[in-house]
Amino acid sequence: MIGILDSGSGGLTVLAALRQELPSADIVYFGDIKNAPYGTRTRRELSGLTFEALRLLRSRGAERIVSACNSVSASLAVSLYDSLDMMPAELVEMVGPTVADFRGVTDKIAVCATSATVESGMYEDAFRMIDVDAIHIPIPDLAREIEFGASVEQLRKTVEDALKPHFGKFSVLVLACTHYPIVNDVFRSVVGDDIVLFDPAVAVAKRAKQLFWPKEVGNSTTHFILSQESSQFYEYVERLLPGLVYTSEVI
Repeated sequence: MIGILDSGSGGLTVLAALRQELPSADIVYFGDIKNAPYGTRTRRELSGLTFEALRLLRSRGAERIVSACNSVSASLAVSLYDSLDMMPAELVEMVGPTVADFRGVTDKIAVCATSATVESGMYEDAFRMIDVDAIHIPIPDLAREIEFGASVEQLRKTVEDALKPHFGKFSVLVLACTHYPIVNDVFRSVVGDDIVLFDPAVAVAKRAKQLFWPKEVGNSTTHFILSQESSQFYEYVERLLPGLVYTSEVI
């Protein structure tokens, strides 16, 4: 069984991509809506939340994990693997697969993400290792607004305020928070048709298939565990995974 963890609804974009790559896998998904968004948390808080989320997923039978939250990548220290008796090959995070897709690319790249992700320097370091320059743009409030259903007008203002000072500096925009592709249309309306919007979910799902196939062949079950009830979450499920058969619980 594969476990997916996120601070809420953002990981649904990864779940949708994972279902394309591993359609028969059994998946348990933990959305920690009560503590959302993770992007405003300190590194210490993230480590604690990540440990508890991983422990929960493991207790529910998840043998392999996809961390569908860029901010969580900042807390995936070696000590967590040791504490949970996990091997690195049993966990896929967001940054490595995303950056690997840009090897040899000469386009001007911008990475927009939560404050926690940008401040961690994860993407900056990873892009530097493949000799790719990128600018990094925090959008502090956007994940929260998406999670709790802000209006399109508010979402557009938040995106525009963050990106407008950087117009002309990039031709590819990496949506480095899994919540952001949920409002892809908002980003498109702000940056126009000439900018490439890169959703890391596809790269992450392909990496998961490389590592987990053929071990993860099951019955295509999906079970959601939420830390807080949220009608908005299920609206996103219907939008991103229409027709999905699932079970769910709130803990």
